Amino acid sequence: MTGKFLAGIIVACSLIAGIAIYYLQVYYFYETLPPQASITLTGADGAPVELAVTGFEGIDADSSPIRYRACFDVALSLDEATARLDPYQGSEPRTAPGWFTCFDAEAIGDRIEAGTARVFAVQRNLEFGIDRVIAITDDGRGYVWHEINDCGDKAYDGSPLGDDCPPREGN
Repeated sequence: MTGKFLAGIIVACSLIAGIAIYYLQVYYFYETLPPQASITLTGADGAPVELAVTGFEGIDADSSPIRYRACFDVALSLDEATARLDPYQGSEPRTAPGWFTCFDAEAIGDRIEAGTARVFAVQRNLEFGIDRVIAITDDGRGYVWHEINDCGDKAYDGSPLGDDCPPREGN
């Protein structure tokens, strides 16, 4: 009888811990960002470019530098964006929590592969090893997320950083 009781307690504690971890990862740490009327991107010449946006929806979390996601409409064609903005190579959208319905990473990735969306730099080295990027689609939608850059990859896997990486804060 004592063994069944202890096993029941272990199972109950495991279930409670699993539910708590799921809730913390998917809901608790995220906060909804206030609406924005514009975002500042990096231009092809390196100068800042102000981009008006409508219908802004965004989330972020302090628990990780790669949890930022945003969706909005832009009044900039794909050709104009290509001419004015800094292209970003090798980016792949990161999945968002299921409840953040405007950001479908798989669909955005498919559009990038098909050429109906292109990725540009919003800000390189937003913090060490992290870039903020935007995908602009041919139908006027914008999607922003954070991307781990080459310096971040090297820092996280322990490789030597090299001279092209900026200095890390606190080092």
